[in-house]
Amino acid sequence: MTTNNTVAVYGAYGHTGRFVVAELLERGFVPVLAGRDEKKLRALAEERPGLDVRPASVGDPESLDRALAGAAAVVNSAGPFATTAAPLIEAALRAGIPYVDVAAEIEANVDTFAHFADRARAAGVVVVPAMAFFGGLGDLLVTAAIGDWATADEAHIAYGLSSWHPTEGTRAAGKVSGERRDGRRVRYAKGQLEYHDDALPTVEWSFPEPMGTRAVLGEFTMADVVTVPSHLSVPEVTTYMTTDAAGDLSAPRTPAPTAVDGTGRSAQTFLVDVVVRSGEEERRAVARGQDIYAVTAPLAVEAVSRILAGRTRTVGVASAGGIFDAADFLRALSAHLSFELRDRGASSRPQASR
Repeated sequence: MTTNNTVAVYGAYGHTGRFVVAELLERGFVPVLAGRDEKKLRALAEERPGLDVRPASVGDPESLDRALAGAAAVVNSAGPFATTAAPLIEAALRAGIPYVDVAAEIEANVDTFAHFADRARAAGVVVVPAMAFFGGLGDLLVTAAIGDWATADEAHIAYGLSSWHPTEGTRAAGKVSGERRDGRRVRYAKGQLEYHDDALPTVEWSFPEPMGTRAVLGEFTMADVVTVPSHLSVPEVTTYMTTDAAGDLSAPRTPAPTAVDGTGRSAQTFLVDVVVRSGEEERRAVARGQDIYAVTAPLAVEAVSRILAGRTRTVGVASAGGIFDAADFLRALSAHLSFELRDRGASSRPQASR
């Protein structure tokens, strides 16, 4: 446990980074504003007087070391994470401090587990990738739903987004991911990632009321296919996305999110419906809230808070569900999202025809 409350935020001026800075301040931390664009950092500092500004480039290790100097932890909110994650993790290892990022990029998260697991464990440093709406929240919900099961046959994570106005960072990350997989799509089946050229299936998912039955894209694969199998024995992990939201994301002219309240949140709402199956038994967890980008900030900051307080299960590279008490973590976010376990022990999984 540390009494140092200084947390470096890399990409602090970005859409999600601003939410992270605000959440850190709300919880009594002292953010250090770091990132590649000094002009944007100083503009943010004018809005947040008294905060330290530390420009740093991922191509300049010394600048990263200066950015992290004296910090108790670092949150990386700057994508594409295929470019930023490894240099920031290297800097965190040199500084001996925890690293948390909000990467939704599947391959970038795979790289973090593959390249840093042994080194981070040997150094006794905590590295938590994908501590965000995609990757972190789904992993926590699956872990909470599985509960005392040692294994499960399947995990299904259905994202009921009312809309999806992507940020510039989301579009950039999607472009990088698409290039890395040569335009193919990815799914997690039979205990491994598979790459395919076939079209996504459109199916129906019965969300809890009031959303009800909606058309979703099946195998709309998100970072959960990395985080969940990293610590749970589940050979089939499938994610789904409402077709309206997927259409927003794919449309080139969909505008960026627009704030509708004083916190900067958009009007977007979400319902994440998780079903896990073991044999004939099924369990379900549900989370509801507003604005997928805004809710990423309390997820990441709660992670930092628990790491610094020593409320973790392991060291090294670990996903949210692998390192934290999932149900307790989700309940701690009650000011930002609602969470419930439903139908435990009942056969109630929505029938998503394939």
